[in-house]
Amino acid sequence: MRFDCKKITRVVLLILLCVTVIPVFSEASSEKEKDIKKLLKVSGILDQLSYMQDTLMNSVSMMVSGSFPRVPDAFWGEFNKLVGKKEMDDLVERVIPVYDKHMSHETVKKLITMFETPFWNDWKEKMPLISREAGVIGSEWGREHTQSAAFNMRLDGLIEKYELKKLNPPPTEK
Repeated sequence: MRFDCKKITRVVLLILLCVTVIPVFSEASSEKEKDIKKLLKVSGILDQLSYMQDTLMNSVSMMVSGSFPRVPDAFWGEFNKLVGKKEMDDLVERVIPVYDKHMSHETVKKLITMFETPFWNDWKEKMPLISREAGVIGSEWGREHTQSAAFNMRLDGLIEKYELKKLNPPPTEK
């Protein structure tokens, strides 16, 4: 059995290269990840994610209330804990790769600098309130619109025009 010194040297150099380069890439990646998390915070996006949490839980609570009109307060106490910090951290971890994919680390750093200005701090404070108020107005508009006689007449007309009742007969009882 003969050893080829050149091949052994190449293999050793390749291993050393991998051992020294891979940590540099993962360190750079973790720095970018840290900066993306900071960007989410300073830009107000984390606040928007918590707004999504509130919206989700409000929708589910309306479904529960619609199905179960009588619900004890203890249920709602536990219900409000169904989506907490752990679940929101999971959402953030899922969002980070999207930013990583579409933005260079340099862009992330520049955005952090921009979002740390007083102008953006003012915007960040007001945006969740604006979003909530606009969301309530949008919900009210949607409810008013879909409950109006004019909308329902037009909807009924479409159902009739496309013969949806014939296409979707009620299930036959067995």
